[in-house]
Amino acid sequence: MKRVRTREIHAHLGEHLVMCGWIHAIRSFGGVTFVVLRDGWGTVQVVSEDESIATVPLESVVRIEGTLVRAAKAPDGVELKASLVTVVSIAQPPAIMMGKRTLSAGLPTLLDQAVVLNRHPARRALMRLAAGAMSSFRASLDEQHFTEIQTPKFVESATEGGANVFTVDYFGRPAYLAQSPQFYKQIMVGMFERVYEVGTVFRAEPHDTVRHLSEYVSLDVEMAFIESHETVMSMLQHVLSAMIHRLTQQHASELDLVGATIPAMPGEIPRLHFTEAKGLAWSLTGSDERDEPDLSPAEERSLGAWALKTHGSEFLFVTGYPMVKRPFYTHPEPTRPRYSNSFDLLFRGLELVTGGQRLHRYADYIDALTRAGVAIGPFASYLDAFRHGMPPHGGFAIGLERFIMQVTGQTNIRLATTFPRDLGRLAP
Repeated sequence: MKRVRTREIHAHLGEHLVMCGWIHAIRSFGGVTFVVLRDGWGTVQVVSEDESIATVPLESVVRIEGTLVRAAKAPDGVELKASLVTVVSIAQPPAIMMGKRTLSAGLPTLLDQAVVLNRHPARRALMRLAAGAMSSFRASLDEQHFTEIQTPKFVESATEGGANVFTVDYFGRPAYLAQSPQFYKQIMVGMFERVYEVGTVFRAEPHDTVRHLSEYVSLDVEMAFIESHETVMSMLQHVLSAMIHRLTQQHASELDLVGATIPAMPGEIPRLHFTEAKGLAWSLTGSDERDEPDLSPAEERSLGAWALKTHGSEFLFVTGYPMVKRPFYTHPEPTRPRYSNSFDLLFRGLELVTGGQRLHRYADYIDALTRAGVAIGPFASYLDAFRHGMPPHGGFAIGLERFIMQVTGQTNIRLATTFPRDLGRLAP
């Protein structure tokens, strides 16, 4: 008999079939055993008169043959009346009860035992939402004639500059794990005009916060023949709208399982120039960081609350960050060269996206590196693309784990990550 999965059960009512999965929960009443069977998509109630099944440990893998019938009191209104239960593999029961709607475990336990606890429907829902976000990201850009690329993760020079890079021994010479695909996606704009990548990036930032990881998934976009960073911001809003729509339409059960509230995408995302945002944040928080060329987490939260209260928007663009806080390839504002044609997108008070317009003329790159006191040699192959002609271009990068964290209301980015890597964690 063909195996039927939980997502397909309503199409097989009244049929004799096979289902496979893990024993999620068991309870017995007067010679009848009720089993919650979990597969990769959901759960189904199984009823068996074979009392021996009650002795099978939780998380054991089983194959159950039976008839699918209506049952008003069962979850989803159906249950499998088992005629044959075969134990495929016996499990050692996990230390944490998996059969409840939520896991009653602290963050260290969730991370230490992730190889098992990630099986829980609520944990799995987060990862399936991440998969849906990646899929819709790709689909929305494919429709706009972007080409998906994959770029090297061993690189010769630090993309963003500074010391926050992981150095590796590359056959006897130093190399770095890529902080972003920035250089390569710009180079490949010269091939395809419009490119994107879903890939892992690495940041050796010595942060132990609820919003930082040393390894995360970056959803990167780069596009040519733009007018300015405004063109890029419009594309970003289109992509995020598609991602939110996909989650709403195709992942309602996962959203419900984790208690997520999907944001409404406004017709136009409100925006503030950095100078306005900094002044407003100071007035809202009394922060003593008025002269800092960046926004602090507290300032981001205050601005997010302001955007929601004033504009009814959970999103806020902050544009024109000072050039001293942006990488050397960032295009300055034409009339105020101290500021940049760049932006951050705040989502529910947290920086979710960074993007902007890039330099596109070779001479401007030489000038920018010279003024920054950075040697040109390590960037030679990157600069060759501009020596041979590049159009005006720009792009952005969305942090996948931050997106899932904010959509689902998690308090720590590690909870939105399958196997997080931070200052102290290399396993599991």
